[in-house]
Amino acid sequence: MTLRPPTIDDVHKARTRLAGLLPRTPLLRHPLLEEALGCEVWVKHENHLPTGAFKVRGGLNLIGEMVAAEGVRPVITASTGNHGQSIALACQRHQVPCTVVVPRGNNPDKNAAMRAFGADVVEVGADFDAAREEVERRVAAEGLRYVHSANEPLLIAGVGTYALEVFEELQDIDTVFVPIGGGSGASGLVTVRDGLQRKTTIVGVQAVEADAFTRSWRTGTRVTADRVNTFAEGVACRVTFDLPFGILQRGLHDIVTLSEEELEEGVRLALELTHNLAEGAGAAALMAAWKDRDRLRGRRVVCIMSGGNLTMPTLRKIVAGAREAQPA
Repeated sequence: MTLRPPTIDDVHKARTRLAGLLPRTPLLRHPLLEEALGCEVWVKHENHLPTGAFKVRGGLNLIGEMVAAEGVRPVITASTGNHGQSIALACQRHQVPCTVVVPRGNNPDKNAAMRAFGADVVEVGADFDAAREEVERRVAAEGLRYVHSANEPLLIAGVGTYALEVFEELQDIDTVFVPIGGGSGASGLVTVRDGLQRKTTIVGVQAVEADAFTRSWRTGTRVTADRVNTFAEGVACRVTFDLPFGILQRGLHDIVTLSEEELEEGVRLALELTHNLAEGAGAAALMAAWKDRDRLRGRRVVCIMSGGNLTMPTLRKIVAGAREAQPA
């Protein structure tokens, strides 16, 4: 089945549906960050949303529309946590039974949050894609409503509301840096930028150890990685997905890949220069901009801080490594 990409009208409809459910997230300048990068930098703080991540916008939009159109129907999804929290919260609001399949050893704080929102959390497989494959098996066997983490036009339209806030608040943005896992957040940015006819450059950010999208986008040949090995679970995907890949193949300008050490340094940059806790994926945009700071000098830049759900053990490890890993 061919999925229709969302339009700017779909994003406006999503904003109407989300009105009163979510706050407008801050878009802030941080003097220390600007001093380090040598340019005008705005950070979109999606880490300030109720689930600590941008994806809640998509879940509320999709589940709200689903219930209005189809009534209450049990749903199932795969997630490493932020998407799962989004769907769990939305299902709780609409009294929809919800199952989230996560990888074994998944972020325990995210698992606890999903359960607190009423979801049945099931641990299966070594990574996100193994969990996703289990979901697809269950859907075929049990006839549940499968909510894909990326191949959902209503999901992308929902998360695109953060991009609408950015582009309405700021004119003449030179570059936006955005992390890419499944690609829904970056797809929302492209959809809004194109719909508003802006000329902003959009740069995706991935982990070197989870770069299937990067290799696929650069070559035009979609690849599947054998494994991923990154602590930044928000970008830990082994495959690409049809709908966001099509949107981003046309609308993305470039991709920056970060090592695990660089992703950790991004978390430290967020703490030290913005006084915000960001998870690995959430801090990736800051680190990518820092790496590209010479080219960005004097320009207007936006970094999407997509989430802040970092566990205490991971935070302790990253903070402890600060002396050994200062940016060069």
